[in-house]
Amino acid sequence: MRIVLDTNVLVSGLLSPHDPPGDMVRLVAMGDLSLCYDARILSEYREVLRRPAFQFGPDQVKTLLDRIESNGELTGARPLPVNLPDPDDDAFLAVAIAGRAAYLVTGNIRHYPTRSRQGIEAVVPAKFLEIYR
Repeated sequence: MRIVLDTNVLVSGLLSPHDPPGDMVRLVAMGDLSLCYDARILSEYREVLRRPAFQFGPDQVKTLLDRIESNGELTGARPLPVNLPDPDDDAFLAVAIAGRAAYLVTGNIRHYPTRSRQGIEAVVPAKFLEIYR
């Protein structure tokens, strides 16, 4: 199943491995889910996960990003016709649309107004896991 994973879910999953975001990260790391991504998304993942505040080990970050790249789908996306409330989220929705992702999984659904989604369903990790299982 192809999905797009917002950075906030990735970070939450690493910080709280026993919560729904942690389950999401495990599914991605095991290759059970295929992440649609582009260079902007990988760059954001890399930048955020390397922040000293999180104290993730560089090897842990590299391993996770390598798995995302090897199990995921590099997706070319066009710019969105409308801007989202947070312009940093544009890449996630644009990739979800271009990659025909089943879901965009995020902790901030309000950042993806329904009228802007072009048919992409945005869900929180717990809801996604409920649907997936």
